[in-house]
Amino acid sequence: MTKLSKEFWENRYESGKTGWDIGYASPPLTTYIDQLPNKDIKILIPGAGNAYELIYLFENGFTNVYVVDIAKAPLDRIRVQLPNYPEEQLIEGDFFNLDLTDFDLILEQTFFCALNPSLRPKYVNKMKQLLKPTGKLVGLLFTFPLTEDGPPFGGSLMEYKTLFKDHFKFKVLEVAYNSIKPREDKELFFIFEPK
Repeated sequence: MTKLSKEFWENRYESGKTGWDIGYASPPLTTYIDQLPNKDIKILIPGAGNAYELIYLFENGFTNVYVVDIAKAPLDRIRVQLPNYPEEQLIEGDFFNLDLTDFDLILEQTFFCALNPSLRPKYVNKMKQLLKPTGKLVGLLFTFPLTEDGPPFGGSLMEYKTLFKDHFKFKVLEVAYNSIKPREDKELFFIFEPK
């Protein structure tokens, strides 16, 4: 399996091999964002990529949003697109080394599926550590067979339930009703709360 290093991701951005990029904020996430009443909540977007969700949040009045990406290229793109965005909220580094905590919300959009599957238990622990006890982990998980051909790497409903059940309560875990056409019936929308 390919080592998914900083260099790997920098090369993917430089070569334009960003097949996961749909070109705009994902409808299941914008629908969720649209019903959030408090625009002051502290939000994290790990593996920001081209940060369409960040732009959507920012344009809708959410300013306490942090992004972390191991690659520099997507953060540079954010700096161009949102020149007034607070620099300290754009973090270049390894998600697993992030030392910020107390997030009210973490948005998951293609980050989980981009990680080597061996890191999934570590992901669950880190997410719980980063969230406030009253926080939420919200986003999308792919449901296609897990292979070594990724990223993206897939998974199944049962696998996700087993992976998260010891650390999170499942508020919602169901097939997304408003996925884009190519991902129809291949995405689970979820809302998890720390146990």
